[in-house]
Amino acid sequence: MQFQQLSTATSVATVTHHHLQTLLFTTATNSLPSSSMPLFFSSIVSRTATPRSLLMSTSHSAKTRLRGVVFDMDGTLTVPAIDFAAMYRAVLGEHEYNRIKAQNPSGIDILHEIENWTPQKQRKAFETIADYERQGLDHLQIMPGAAELCDRLDSEKIRRGLITRNVKSAVDLFHERFGITFSPALSREFRPYKPDPGPLLHICSVWDVLPNEVIMVGDSLKDDVACGKRAGAHTCLLDQTGRYDSPEYVNVEHKPDFKVTSLAEVYSILEVNFDLSP
Repeated sequence: MQFQQLSTATSVATVTHHHLQTLLFTTATNSLPSSSMPLFFSSIVSRTATPRSLLMSTSHSAKTRLRGVVFDMDGTLTVPAIDFAAMYRAVLGEHEYNRIKAQNPSGIDILHEIENWTPQKQRKAFETIADYERQGLDHLQIMPGAAELCDRLDSEKIRRGLITRNVKSAVDLFHERFGITFSPALSREFRPYKPDPGPLLHICSVWDVLPNEVIMVGDSLKDDVACGKRAGAHTCLLDQTGRYDSPEYVNVEHKPDFKVTSLAEVYSILEVNFDLSP
């Protein structure tokens, strides 16, 4: 009985394989000159040697090739050290902060808010922002799992880039202190900044890859996920505390393709969902 079942299964596979070869041959050779048919048929047979190899090839090609990972810095590669809510209140004032926050469920884009202020008022705002950022640098720590993730990406020859709304001096300090370099590493001095897709598209251009061969990893829906989505890249949201599970984020415009609670989970996401071959 077992032998009979095995024979039947083998016959089905053989028939399926035969039908596939016939279909491919009939469809493709209609447009070929007769002199090319023997060579063409030989090629088709070699590429469809067994149903097993065909299945493996189909499964492999179904995954998108991943050629680069672009990271946010503050709150993603580094442990959150800036009190953004306090910063925004200091820049906007309590009343204006509450008003804008109520209208923007994904979060406040402080750089956008001050964009059209008078030069004098804008200069004061940037001084306040810089002061909070300096305080954050005093407590700069690398995020758990960041170094290990970068090592894994390096072993797979997958490029690493960085986009932050922080200043270049903060990026330079990160590179120097932790010995991990990202290239390109775009800071606030690069315009336009996130959530505009410009920085991510620039990195894709430098790497000579398509946006859909890249994933953006960050802890902000309004900056990182929006930037990635607008560029046509894949996105992964780092949400350590479950903050974005709140009902206020249900109807946001841009939602991530993947969500993790730590950087230690990221490589598994990549391994399962993408082709990581060089």
